[in-house]
Amino acid sequence: MSQTASTQPDAPQQDWISRWQRIARRIRVPLGFVAAALYLFELWRRAPQPAAVNWSLAPVVTGLWLRAYAAGYVKKNRELTVTGPYAYVRNPLYLGSMLIAAGFAVALLSWPMALVLALGFTVIYVPVIASEERFLRATFPGFDDYCRQVPRLIPRFTAAPSPGNEGSSGAFSLSLYIRHREYNAAIGATLLYFSLLLLRPMLAAWVNVPR
Repeated sequence: MSQTASTQPDAPQQDWISRWQRIARRIRVPLGFVAAALYLFELWRRAPQPAAVNWSLAPVVTGLWLRAYAAGYVKKNRELTVTGPYAYVRNPLYLGSMLIAAGFAVALLSWPMALVLALGFTVIYVPVIASEERFLRATFPGFDDYCRQVPRLIPRFTAAPSPGNEGSSGAFSLSLYIRHREYNAAIGATLLYFSLLLLRPMLAAWVNVPR
């Protein structure tokens, strides 16, 4: 969803959402290092297969497109966005991130990588989504009606009708896309593909250089 700013404070209730968020904050960076180390290990252990890399483009490109599409609509904390991709799924940004991560797991043909990524998304995104939904429910009266029409992560086949007084973001805005710096996702994915194609040969060449 990401319709709230990332600096949105926890609600005062000390419920499971608040507790899980505190845990997620503490393990987010270590889990990122674990994922990066495992990525490098899997890349070193086995050369990426061209067919797997090609197949990975489908979820990665779809995820990048979905994130870019959503970034051009969402106005964090200012309105409940219900148009564009938000008419099909409540969390298009997070769904796009999941597709990108799944694509790189496919590129590596790595079950350990897939498990670490799945664990990371579960630990990080479950409390974030729950917290954002609580904020949006308290802030926008139409949020419950929106939830009844639009799924959390599995998209609808057709766009849900927009409420008459909500979601004024009716068209994609390039300025919003740039403001949210969503181009960083495309840059990051491009660098990861370069690492898939070039990093292992470079490391192998460096290790095998005669001394």
